[in-house]
Amino acid sequence: MNIRAQVSSVFHLDKCIGCHTCSIACKNLWTDRQGTEYMWWNNVETKPGTGYPTRWEDQDCYRGGWEKQRDGLRLKLGSRTGLLGKIFHNPHLPGMDDYYEPFTFRYGDLTSAPAGDDQPTARPVSMVSGRPMKIEAGPNWDDDLSGSTIYAANDPGVLRLSAEERQQLFAIEKMVFFHMPRICNHCLNPGCVASCPSGAIYKRGEDGIVLINQDKCRGWRMCVSACPYKKAYYGWTTGKSEKCILCYPRQEAGEAPACFHSCVGRIRYLGVLLYDADRIEATAMKNDGELAAAQREMILDPNDPQVQAEARKAGVPEQVLKAAQKSPVYKFVKEWGIALPLHPEFRTLPMLFYVPPLLPLLSMENQGTQKIAADFFTTLERARLPLQYLAGLFAGGNEDEVKAVYRRLIAVRIQRRNKSVGDLSAEELRKACEIAGLSVEQTEAIYRMTSLTRINERIVVPPMLREQAIEAGMDPEQYRQEMGFGSRRPPKRRW
Repeated sequence: MNIRAQVSSVFHLDKCIGCHTCSIACKNLWTDRQGTEYMWWNNVETKPGTGYPTRWEDQDCYRGGWEKQRDGLRLKLGSRTGLLGKIFHNPHLPGMDDYYEPFTFRYGDLTSAPAGDDQPTARPVSMVSGRPMKIEAGPNWDDDLSGSTIYAANDPGVLRLSAEERQQLFAIEKMVFFHMPRICNHCLNPGCVASCPSGAIYKRGEDGIVLINQDKCRGWRMCVSACPYKKAYYGWTTGKSEKCILCYPRQEAGEAPACFHSCVGRIRYLGVLLYDADRIEATAMKNDGELAAAQREMILDPNDPQVQAEARKAGVPEQVLKAAQKSPVYKFVKEWGIALPLHPEFRTLPMLFYVPPLLPLLSMENQGTQKIAADFFTTLERARLPLQYLAGLFAGGNEDEVKAVYRRLIAVRIQRRNKSVGDLSAEELRKACEIAGLSVEQTEAIYRMTSLTRINERIVVPPMLREQAIEAGMDPEQYRQEMGFGSRRPPKRRW
């Protein structure tokens, strides 16, 4: 058993309001330089929709992630020899049209235009060439347009649905969409690391954050193709690749990443997971429908004495173990089983998990209170968003995984209805929890974690500061206290 610690996160999609505050916070902090205009390390997509870059989920086109072979895993992009052959021409690399051409406006024209009968305008110009251009795409271009026949109809997940399901999805009275924020998943089996010819991309041993060494990067852009989530970007002025760094400088100072800290809907949770690195290959070799469950099995119980002993033997610091015991991510993913990985069939074992959106599922039917616990679960098959679509996103096509999550989420709603309205019997509540596989206490805990927690409960940043602590010759936690980081706690109020 080779136990390692991984900083992981959960996004609760039922709480995302699509305000893009997270994207702006990240853009202002990390990618406001020339050449990074089109880089959105954090972006919020409207689903169903084509996403950013366009149709990033279509790996028949982009060849990202891994594929299972008889003798093991292989990059879809090709073998190491094949990668060298693509250095000067890579047909699977997204082009500018798949993102958008960065643009600005000639604002000076508004004040310097000569007097005339027409209102002066600021013409759009390309930030790449400087020439006037026609704007045809931009950041979040398809925002809230998932019902359109242009964007949603070309979603690879929608194309996998039957003709009847697609027709139902685009019916005006049943039109539905949800917001899905995306950042780098900091995967356990990252395709970007394996594909880099110069060895510039690495995974930090102490927290699992995937980084690109800017001194070693030669701009071959294999990482852009090999990442199935398209979260590596090429800087056209520096000739280097860049990606989300999970704000590790902020974390080393005891602060939450910028997108987590600024989230208006408080949908983001961060914490440490312990996993067995020896099981990575065996887990990634599972069939598509088994991957979500197999990845969940890799995660170890931080309260288990045997796991703690093996973790200490592997060099996991005591403070990180304590942080893992408080991790909200462990509760969502392992204890409650209501968070799933995005596209596990890419076999990168992503460490960003999503609580699927429940949507206006319960308001469609069963308005009465008779036999409500039993009747609620029959609406899963008549949900406005097809379960097959959600299973394609979060469970490798396994609808049973999504159904299990929805049963637990519905049980939480039933528990809250019983407590706040009081129109359900104790037997109905017990039956709902039994079907969902949860206890009444667990439904209460899920409600509190998703609704009433403060920021230091939602975001448990492990003590890092390893370099400074080593130089100072003291314990990382002691170093944080000495430097005053320990006093930077959220105020005692409900967040």
